[in-house]
Amino acid sequence: PQNRLVQHLMHKCVLTYACPAARNLALGRYEAPLPVSRACNARCVGCISQQSEDSPIAVTPQCRLTFTPTAEEVVEVMEHHAKNELTAPIFSFGQGCEGEPLTESPLLEAAIALFRSRGGQGTINLNSNASDPKAVAALAAAGLTSLRVSLNSAREEAYNRYYRPVNYTFAHVRESIGAAKAAGVFVSLNLLYFPGITDTEAELNALVELLTAYKIDFIQLRNLNIDPEMYLTLMQGLADEPSMGLANFRKRLRKECDWLSFGYFNPAVE
Repeated sequence: PQNRLVQHLMHKCVLTYACPAARNLALGRYEAPLPVSRACNARCVGCISQQSEDSPIAVTPQCRLTFTPTAEEVVEVMEHHAKNELTAPIFSFGQGCEGEPLTESPLLEAAIALFRSRGGQGTINLNSNASDPKAVAALAAAGLTSLRVSLNSAREEAYNRYYRPVNYTFAHVRESIGAAKAAGVFVSLNLLYFPGITDTEAELNALVELLTAYKIDFIQLRNLNIDPEMYLTLMQGLADEPSMGLANFRKRLRKECDWLSFGYFNPAVE
């Protein structure tokens, strides 16, 4: 009852937002969410938890976390979930009700190390923009087992227009993926799919290059839930070629990257 993170997850995430991840924690199954960050180093046009005052998006479906939990509070949630999900527990940093978890990387590192030092087993996952390669390497050393990197595009210009990164570049994202793979971390892409842009030849070629360069393990295809006219205006000049459609896009990805798996949830990898 005194754990602020538990109170947030139950009162806000379960009862207010009906968050599927938080409901899994309440039901003792699958993947437990671990939001930790109030800040973000990106200004995504379609951010679901915070928008700037001049944004054309009037209302976000969720509000940011209003406190920073301690490592002990985080680990208490992890250990509670581990007692209930006995088969394949997943503990996941990076949720819709927070900013970028890597802005709290020392906290993440301390929580992961504490959980592992107490004999904690299971998949520890980070949903992230992968903006800090050194932090990713440190988390892997502490016991991180899975990294899911959010992208709207494998092309730097398209990425920058949507994510509007602050104090990091697309090169840092690539370096983080490389650091994770070098440490044996399972790497997924959270690919925000938009018909007519994601499934073009230019985008497919850039994506195949990224996947091949780092032997990325998994792709989670998600609909980029945004006003289509807003996004097409944002990507003007980058969507001027025919699209191949989702079915052909996946078929060609499988052909070019035959090791790649597709899914919608973070898989248990430990």
